[in-house]
Amino acid sequence: MSLIQRLSVLGMAAMAMGLVASHDYGAALTKSILFYEGQRSGKLPPTQRITWRKDSALRDGFEIGVDLVGGYYDAGDNVKFTFPMAFSITMLAWSLLEFGQSLGTDLQHSLKAIQWGTDYLLKATSVPGFVFAQVGDPYGDHNCWERPEDMDTPRTPYAVSKEFPGSEVSAEIAAALAASSMVFRPINRGYSARLLKRARMVFEFADKYRGSYNDSLGPWACPFYCDYSGYQDELVWGAAWLLRATKAPYYRNYVLANIQNLDKSSSFAEFGWDTKHAGINVLVSRLIKSQTPEPFITNADKFVCSVLPESPIVSVSYSPGGLLIKPGGSNLQHATALSFLLLVYSRRLSKDSRVIHCGNVVATPARLIQVARSQVDYILGSNPLNMSYIVGYSKKFPERIHHRGSSLPSITQHPQHIDCTGGATYFYTNNPNPNLLTGAVVGGPDIKDSYADSRADFAHSEPTTYINAPLVGLLAYFKSH
Repeated sequence: MSLIQRLSVLGMAAMAMGLVASHDYGAALTKSILFYEGQRSGKLPPTQRITWRKDSALRDGFEIGVDLVGGYYDAGDNVKFTFPMAFSITMLAWSLLEFGQSLGTDLQHSLKAIQWGTDYLLKATSVPGFVFAQVGDPYGDHNCWERPEDMDTPRTPYAVSKEFPGSEVSAEIAAALAASSMVFRPINRGYSARLLKRARMVFEFADKYRGSYNDSLGPWACPFYCDYSGYQDELVWGAAWLLRATKAPYYRNYVLANIQNLDKSSSFAEFGWDTKHAGINVLVSRLIKSQTPEPFITNADKFVCSVLPESPIVSVSYSPGGLLIKPGGSNLQHATALSFLLLVYSRRLSKDSRVIHCGNVVATPARLIQVARSQVDYILGSNPLNMSYIVGYSKKFPERIHHRGSSLPSITQHPQHIDCTGGATYFYTNNPNPNLLTGAVVGGPDIKDSYADSRADFAHSEPTTYINAPLVGLLAYFKSH
């Protein structure tokens, strides 16, 4: 990126800063949490607020004698992928641990969103020697456009085991349960203890029986949630969360011993459901106190320098309007996750009275916060299209999101069964989706700040649970700052 391009991006960020007063972070926060109620699978409670959704997948796991009812659909389909679901729960829990004091009336709804996930993760790890990594045949599901309430595609359960290991999905579950145990510790000690006990057990399973679920479940997990970065990062990530939850020397030693196994390339700048490197460094930099906190602080600093638009070693792209861009679909997952890390790390820098030197560029804690805010503001509408990418927030937002339940008439409006091919008419129509999936954050615009608002353009129009999870923490912070 040339200096002129960087200055252009900085100018857009500054312009966005000038529009801060026009954004209602509190309203956006409330909606971003509400979204999870629209993604629920299983028996819905009387308190369900997205009322066009009804009970679904009530017999998941029954064919093998295991209760796998509940959890979340990951995105716009009706499959339950445990790997990204667990990461979403880890990030929701981290959001609350960092910024929960700013949630106000949204705290209770956030706790329910986490528990809906952790209750399912307990079920998915309830059979000794097995971890259920997925429910639903993804090819059968993706070939149909059906409401979750109408599903008649195979609800096949897929598990990893001692013989067919899946260290990445198991260790991510351990991270989610450990992080969540800290969230619930002040309010429900019994549930918290149960989560932490299971986290320890699942981590031990992940570590003892090492291997990637790609090797056994690849035909079903891939290409949807293939693990491209290996499982070593999840093992360190899971151990880091257990260290934070327990302060046990075993996990500290594990992290220090195994951090060397991680890819030494540019992965320090990566963070998401697949790759945990940057998250590990930001998390561990405040957990392990030593005279030589390597490589965590060094790599966390490198991460910052890889993201700041004015940095001489920036490794991400920015659109003309200032949005952080990385290759692949669902780009806003990167904007929210990396911004969350910037915000969390800014607090560490402030506590240490420290700045980061990216070549001749000095990055202050305030600058990290400013960049994170510019990304949040872009999502809320400070962008060239003047549109929000959160469904139901502001006057202009995506209306044709790639989401089966949202795009098909509700059970209330159309009680008759809609079969696999019966939904095609609704998929191809140019009409807006009839059901508002309030709070859903779509994949977002392209590198030119364009957004087609097309149901078929799933790379840009599909919401996911892991786009919203870090955004909850960001919005909670900016609501009160």
